[in-house]
Amino acid sequence: MNKTLNNRAWFMVLPVLLLVAFSAVIPLMTVVNYSVQDTFGNNEFSWYGIGWFAEIMTSDRFHDALWRNLLFSAIILAIEVPLGIIVALSMPKKGIWVPVCLVLMALPLLIPWNVVGTIWQVFGRTDIGLLGRGVAMLGIPYNYVQNPLHAWITLVVMDVWHWTSLVVLLCYAGLVSIPDAYYQAAKIDGASRWAVFRFIQLPKMGRVLLIAVLLRFMDSFMIYTEPFVVTGGGPGNSTTFLSIDLVKMAVGQFDLGPAAAMSLIYFLIILLLSWVFYTVMTNAGVDRPASKGDA
Repeated sequence: MNKTLNNRAWFMVLPVLLLVAFSAVIPLMTVVNYSVQDTFGNNEFSWYGIGWFAEIMTSDRFHDALWRNLLFSAIILAIEVPLGIIVALSMPKKGIWVPVCLVLMALPLLIPWNVVGTIWQVFGRTDIGLLGRGVAMLGIPYNYVQNPLHAWITLVVMDVWHWTSLVVLLCYAGLVSIPDAYYQAAKIDGASRWAVFRFIQLPKMGRVLLIAVLLRFMDSFMIYTEPFVVTGGGPGNSTTFLSIDLVKMAVGQFDLGPAAAMSLIYFLIILLLSWVFYTVMTNAGVDRPASKGDA
């Protein structure tokens, strides 16, 4: 049976397409244009081809910042994902404490990124900060301004405090969607607590866990505001991630060509790694329920 196509629906989508084109595609084309040209000021440009891309890809500065980003994201995922699952499993599923726990979990997510950086910048100071002063009173020479290890620890703890709640809320949403019949069947079969988690809870959390991993990877890999406010990329260049280095290159040095090429490479790396995460987790069966044969 032939169906009449309603082309008027496209007029409802057209404003969204125009908005996306204006806010994303057009700026992206501008960046692409800058990445293949060299500027001499006064809006004078000359064709440079892939020269900036070659320079960025062979730059030790870019490689160092990239490895810092990868290390930071790996640490964040290794801490926040298991911690988020544990906290979500510990939260009540019914009763008056459910809204209380949800509100407490959501509070860190409501704080703007620059405010989070300012809070931890003051919190970690050894003269007036509660954390810095308390650690100093224990005899530990803590100083995130001068010690690269302390700066990294501060940034990791800050990110865990700020964003673990996102993983918790996503995992909790997956847990509360599990029907009670699954738990009743597991109880009848005499399944252990680990078996319930392995074959019921973890598969049912698979899809939201995939979203959590992708969001936390992209956020941690693109982190800028918090480390910029807390450490400014220091001490030295120990916390200079790709985002901070990119801003320094574009705004501080006004090297628009290299900055544009670096931003495109940065974007492609995020896109590629996100696709790898999605493919690996999907092939591993994380986003689909366990089959009867697995149980």
